[in-house]
Amino acid sequence: MTQAAVSTPAARPLARLRDPAWYQEYGVYLAVAVVLLFNALFTEHFMTADNLRTQLVQVAPIVIVALGMALVIGTEGVDLSVGSTMALAAALLPLYLGYGLVAALVMALLAGALVGAVNGTLVSLVGLQPIVATLALFVGGRGLALVMADGQLKQIVNPDLLSLGTGSFLGIPLVVLIAGVLALAVAFLVTRTTFGRQVVAIGGNRSAAALAGLPVRRVLIGVYMLCGVLAALAGILATARLTASDPSSLGTLMELSAITAVVVGGTPLNGGSIRILGTVAGALLMQLLRATLVKHDLPDSTAQIAQAAIIIAAVYVARERRSR
Repeated sequence: MTQAAVSTPAARPLARLRDPAWYQEYGVYLAVAVVLLFNALFTEHFMTADNLRTQLVQVAPIVIVALGMALVIGTEGVDLSVGSTMALAAALLPLYLGYGLVAALVMALLAGALVGAVNGTLVSLVGLQPIVATLALFVGGRGLALVMADGQLKQIVNPDLLSLGTGSFLGIPLVVLIAGVLALAVAFLVTRTTFGRQVVAIGGNRSAAALAGLPVRRVLIGVYMLCGVLAALAGILATARLTASDPSSLGTLMELSAITAVVVGGTPLNGGSIRILGTVAGALLMQLLRATLVKHDLPDSTAQIAQAAIIIAAVYVARERRSR
């Protein structure tokens, strides 16, 4: 009889704690719980309703962008242009608000879809590596946004638009509510629809998916377009919260924040699997960690080092799981 066959139920939880797969599945939730427990014990005024509400409002745009990034990474890709797409959407808002709020929102979201379509076309039809294909709009997108805004910050005075960033419903900030609804929608898309299964299949083995008759090119373009639209929406909400359009700084380093949230949340960089709830938890973990260090008067550089350590740990756990 083997050793595994005689293991007792009491020993199984300890065995799970030694399994990298367990940490990839649940590690991010455990980390969020640990950070919250630490703050409850050692950080004054952290676990108050006002502070937790502030943390959720600040992390909401990152969650929205990370949802699109999770879909792209699920196809074994990456989108470096999401921050520039946010800036582009922000630059378009003041240009079209004179035609009405709906027109401004539609134009901003269409810009995101167009950026995604270009990225998807370069990846699926031209055959460029995703990091190369999206690098062009990472640079060019922000430049175009600055040209449209004349390089200036512009105040937003439309009260309906500003309410998206500062309003609430039943006490829940609208940006948080929108991020939550989108997370549920993308989770449904991934787990319950044909499109979602095709995305995962293409990420797992693109050649096999093509041989099986899946519309690989169309799905890839659709994934990048969704990512672009979500990034544009995040740009709209961030602009509404800041009450100003600032294409020079809006969305800066957002691509790294989104990738971090996705990787820490358990989605492998080599595609074939997408963890939406884990992505949300990953973004929340990074936000709580940064806020915790700030509350303890540690410099922002310390937070970046801590985030780097978490990323390395997440990648290590994923690698150990794949090697088994």
